[in-house]
Amino acid sequence: MRLLIVADTHVPKRARALPAQVWREVAEADVVVHAGDWVDVAVLDELAAASRRLIGVYGNNDGPELRARLPEVARAELDGLRLAVVHETGPAKGREQRCARDFPDTDVLVFGHSHIPWDSVTATGLRLLNPGSPTDRRRQPEHTYLTAAVTDGELGDVRLHALRRE
Repeated sequence: MRLLIVADTHVPKRARALPAQVWREVAEADVVVHAGDWVDVAVLDELAAASRRLIGVYGNNDGPELRARLPEVARAELDGLRLAVVHETGPAKGREQRCARDFPDTDVLVFGHSHIPWDSVTATGLRLLNPGSPTDRRRQPEHTYLTAAVTDGELGDVRLHALRRE
């Protein structure tokens, strides 16, 4: 099962649209995961229409219409893998301990908000992933997103992708 993981798309405030490279990944993915800050409900509608399966949450920049359609925390089982998605996890300092405490029955937690790619494993074995942002790199050198694969309840082939300029 192929995953595409994005967050902090901020369309149309930071970009007019999602980059073509991201749309190509959507077409290849079995599951698209979006960790919030969509900003415009049209992006949700477009991703929902183009995705085989979409799992998403709202972020701090998402208004009432997005909050009415998306949860603060999403949970799914993907081929035996227990996935959770949330927008904010708080400061980097202490993140592993907080997330391990708050998501004890989770194998992988996807989060956004910082626009900073993150990949770590807590003492309890919880994998924490932040894809950065495909549209608003902030202090990062490149716009980014993640892909991964799930096989028999295991997450593998996690790759951070930098977007090519088109």
